[in-house]
Amino acid sequence: MSFKDILGKAKARAEGFAAQHNIQIPGSTSTSQNHPAPQQYQAQQPQQPYQPHPGAPPPIPQNRPSYSSIHPYWNPSFSRSTPVTDNFRHQLGDHGWGNNELQNYVDNPANSFHDDQGNLVLRAIASNGQFTSARLTSHTTLGRDRGSLVATISPPCASGIWPAFWLLPREPFTWPNDGEVDIMETWNADLVNHTCLHWGHFNGEDWNKHRVVETHLHDMPHTAHTFEFAWNQPENGIGGKMVIINVAMGGNVCQGKRPDDGVYDLKIHSLKMCDEPTGGWGKFESDWHHGAEGHPM
Repeated sequence: MSFKDILGKAKARAEGFAAQHNIQIPGSTSTSQNHPAPQQYQAQQPQQPYQPHPGAPPPIPQNRPSYSSIHPYWNPSFSRSTPVTDNFRHQLGDHGWGNNELQNYVDNPANSFHDDQGNLVLRAIASNGQFTSARLTSHTTLGRDRGSLVATISPPCASGIWPAFWLLPREPFTWPNDGEVDIMETWNADLVNHTCLHWGHFNGEDWNKHRVVETHLHDMPHTAHTFEFAWNQPENGIGGKMVIINVAMGGNVCQGKRPDDGVYDLKIHSLKMCDEPTGGWGKFESDWHHGAEGHPM
């Protein structure tokens, strides 16, 4: 997918979210507010060769607990007796979400529920030209200055299906200035996890502040994978990122492909926020220095 297509995907998703929640995106127009005229988007600059992360990592917290004492401070129950709404709110709508998506996000128990195996299930259903799905946002946010978010996920892998596990700031916020983190997303059964970051401003000068790391997971259709996002940075009053889980259907990102009739389950086997990342803050520092930054979209 080209830079233009992926950046268009990011903008479209944000505009769809903004349309529902009356959030300002710089350079966008609104029927309810007067915003500055859109800036002319500049052509993509040539990509620079990959360079190791030039900055020093955040300081390792002092007086931190030993790894053996690390414990979750948020670990939602997925038992059948626990309503999904105890931990999440439903976002609703069939307006295409700025991306020409097909699904109607509903709060029907057929589309979001806890199964007998203790999983959170988001079920997208395609039937006779009707498309329903679920989009959940967490009541709990990443409001602490540091910590780790860990989820074990089995995503649906099929043509016309786009599952995602990602983060946005709690409302109100400005996109992309306040940041978006896409931890897990895949589409059209490409068997690739696309981890994306969006920040800076939506203009030509910040073209390199939309980055992606692509990880091939050939066993994705039949093997659960654990995804972890660790952070060590004050939120500066933004209010913490909220967790978003959804299954989109069709639309621009899926290149117009429509899913066949059937059910497509995104299963969250476990989900938690912890005081420290797996391996402790020493591993976090090592990963900071040696992990790939990703390439501009």
